[in-house]
This record gives sequence, C-alpha cells and structure tokens, in this order.
Amino acid sequence: MKPAIPLFLARTDSPIGRIELASDGDAITSLSIARDGHLPLEALPENPNAVLEEAVRQLGEYFAGTRVDFDLPLHLAGTEFQRAVWARLQQLPFGEFTTYGEIGLELGRPTAGRAVGGAVGANPVPLIIGCHRVLASNGAVTGYSAGDGITTKLWLLAHEGITLAA
Repeated sequence: MKPAIPLFLARTDSPIGRIELASDGDAITSLSIARDGHLPLEALPENPNAVLEEAVRQLGEYFAGTRVDFDLPLHLAGTEFQRAVWARLQQLPFGEFTTYGEIGLELGRPTAGRAVGGAVGANPVPLIIGCHRVLASNGAVTGYSAGDGITTKLWLLAHEGITLAA
C-alpha cells in the first residue's frame, strides 16, 4: 500500500539517517527515518510549511542534546487503542523507558503485550512520540520499525542516556 500524498513535505539529515516529515497544513501527520538509504516519499519534491520547519528545528535540537521533548501539533490516524498507547508514550520522559507489559497494565489490558507492541510499531511519528523507549519485559531491546531497526533504537536509547545491561 502506497502512503497517501501529503500536502506538505520536508526532509532533514540526522545522525540516524535522513528524516522525512509530512503535514496536513495544521499538524505533523508522519515522520519516517530512512531505511536502507530510502524514504517512503523520496520521489516527491519537498513542500515545507511553518509546522514542518518548526519540526525540523526541534529535531535538530533533540539531536544536538538541547531538547528533551517536542512541542508540535500532531494529527494521528489510528484506532482508539493505538491512540491510547501513543498518548501513554507521550507521557514518558526523555531518558526513561517502560515495557510493553507495563503499558498494557496501565491501560487496563494486562495481557495485551503483543497488541501494545503492534501499536508501538504503528506509531506514525517516531522520535516525536518516543516509541524507542519501550523494551521487552526482561529489558531486552526488541524490534523497531523505523530507520535501520534495532541499530537505530540502540542509538536513540544511548543518545538519551538509557544504558542497558548486556
């Protein structure tokens, strides 16, 4: 399935690869990190707007280590459960982590670890909503659907000072 063509599109470089941001004009609708050097909408020309320019600025600050949270308008399409998981992730501060199981417990669904994992993986705005901060119950670093997967997730965790035992 091809992604929808956004009204506005911007790209920026980062330490974890090129980043592509889309906007509906009022808010950020998606963020993609290059996988194998490619972005989902790379064939389209950039068409930035003020929201995207602010997002690029805030991402630059995040990567420079001077920003620990994002203040950007978001329009996120997802199920009620996905939006509940993403809302929980937005409350998780820079430098802290949680587990899929803990999120399930907090949402009143203690056996929903797999469903939480699916919602985390469907996050349309990784980085802005810190889905990289979610680990397995045993503390293992498991899948990451953005960028180069676990390598990208490990970089982001280290960037935020989250150190894990081997």
